[in-house]
Parts: sequence; C-alpha cells; structure tokens
Amino acid sequence: MSKEDNQYGYNIPTDESFGQVQIADEVVAIIAGLAATEVEGVASMEGNITKELVGKLGMKNLSKGVKVAVLDGIVNVDMTLNLDYGYSIVKTSKKVQEKVKASIENMTGLTVADVNVRIAGVTMEKRK
Repeated sequence: MSKEDNQYGYNIPTDESFGQVQIADEVVAIIAGLAATEVEGVASMEGNITKELVGKLGMKNLSKGVKVAVLDGIVNVDMTLNLDYGYSIVKTSKKVQEKVKASIENMTGLTVADVNVRIAGVTMEKRK
C-alpha cells in the first residue's frame, strides 16, 4: 500500500471488482484519538476537549493532538495527551500505546510500527 497523491488518503487492497477502499489520514487519527481517550487515566488529547463534550461536538475533535504518517501500509503515530492526576504515567502510556496499535490494525488492516506518546499535562479533578 502506498500513499496516493490525492486528498483521500490511503488505498486498501481489495477485490477490485467492487471498487476501491480509501482511508483518509484524519480517519486513522480519529481512530487513534478515540482509542487513547478510552484508556482509564487519559483526561483528553492535547488541544482537545474533555471526553464529556466529545458526544456533543462530534468525533472530528478527537484527531487534535494526533499526528499520523502512513508509508507503504506502515503507520507511525505521534500523540499528545493530558492525564488525570493519580495515574501512573508509565502504565497509562503503555496502555494507550497498546490500545491505539490494536484499534488501528483491527479497523484498517494497516500495520502500526510506532505509537509515540507525549504527556503535555496532568488534569486535577475539581473538588466539590
């Protein structure tokens, strides 16, 4: 699989008798962002809204803080997260890497080589 020089993203090999399947870069980034926010301890994507507002504003915001590069069917993901206070950065980051890798590979058929996680901040829960 190689990147096409078009706005749609990456062609996935299929039975050509039915047509082509193309995956946009942003779709892979959204998959990565959604997978990351499902991990306990992840407060939000950097430059993104909190999990509670995602449903109201839509999935497109989940790609913020995620950079995806796909070359010949190999995906490299760089993401920036905010974690909840009290969670292990090492353990939470490892869970994010595993979840993002599995989600992208299962949903797209692409191979994930790297999931690089950068922690930008720690979110303190508001006391009531």
